[in-house]
Amino acid sequence: MDGVYRFLEASSFANFTWGHGLMLLVGLLFIYLAIRHEYEPLLLVPIGFGILIGNVPFMENAGLQLGIYEEGSVMNYLYQGVLKGVYPPLIFLGIGAMTDFSTLISSPRLLMLGAAAQLGIFATFIGAFYLGFTPAESAAIGIIGGADGPTAIFLASRMAPQFIGPIAIAAYSYMALVPVLQPPVMRLLTTPAERKIRMKPPRAVSRTEKMLFPIVGLLLTTFLTPGALPLLGMLFFGNLLKESGVTKRLADTARTTMIDMVTILLGVTVGASTQATTFLTPQSMKIFVLGAISFIVATAGGVLFAKVMNLFIAEGNKINPLIGSAGVSAVPDSARISQLEGLKADPNNHLLMHAMAPNVAGVIGSAVAAGLLMSFIR
Repeated sequence: MDGVYRFLEASSFANFTWGHGLMLLVGLLFIYLAIRHEYEPLLLVPIGFGILIGNVPFMENAGLQLGIYEEGSVMNYLYQGVLKGVYPPLIFLGIGAMTDFSTLISSPRLLMLGAAAQLGIFATFIGAFYLGFTPAESAAIGIIGGADGPTAIFLASRMAPQFIGPIAIAAYSYMALVPVLQPPVMRLLTTPAERKIRMKPPRAVSRTEKMLFPIVGLLLTTFLTPGALPLLGMLFFGNLLKESGVTKRLADTARTTMIDMVTILLGVTVGASTQATTFLTPQSMKIFVLGAISFIVATAGGVLFAKVMNLFIAEGNKINPLIGSAGVSAVPDSARISQLEGLKADPNNHLLMHAMAPNVAGVIGSAVAAGLLMSFIR
């Protein structure tokens, strides 16, 4: 009977709490949204299943080495890639290898929309600070507004490792909810006439320009913000592998096999970090609220700045403000939303190619913002 008692005491039923039940429901919700509505399935399925793994209750501090926070456990070793900031630069390498910067090179002015969308980062930084978070913690929370999960994880690993779990979950949750969160803001801030603005087709970009862009981009951005070097260095390196034309095998590996493996490890370990006994705190709830505000402000910042730019642009060359929302770096979903909203206003107005410029600019912008925050807050 003693053996039976010890067996029951070690079972998940004996260690189950309402917190575990809540997080298990969240994990199931993520998987449902990914499969049923196809909201970022490559992210939400691993994260959702990771939440299930992380919230199977067990006897903590019993030396079983099961949980992600227990020294010596397999999950803890895998989680070191998150804590040490290893996974995000590898993700950026893959993103660089699959990204075409042609539209941005063709229309450099659209870079400003990617910069304007980072407004949410700095507005939320101030809000988090006034809610009692330290400057370093506020910086890590604010970066959620960039809608860039790897950047959020990277900055949190440097500035607020104790909040990596909630920051990562918030960042990826709002990235997946782009189709829900962005359209109402876009419609609210634009008129029917503005949504029908047609933009000129981008000019053709030469192969030389494409090859020079990652080199020049790396030097310009990292000389200003060396803190962003791990992210931007790998982003531009991946893009050079793609555009050089002589490293096709390396580019293919970076944008397929490698990024898929890292996405699996990142998603599962981030999901497992939501262990209820550690994750469910008042600070975590504040982070989720601030993250939503950050994302909405970032979307509004891009749209409004496009409207401001139009005040100084001649008729016939104006920017459709809908592409301003693509400045948040949820690639390519936020650009796709600009396209869909544009088609609703005018079924023959295709904005996707134009929206990709601020979209990829947002990837660069969020990394630069992270580097700036690291420089100012050490």
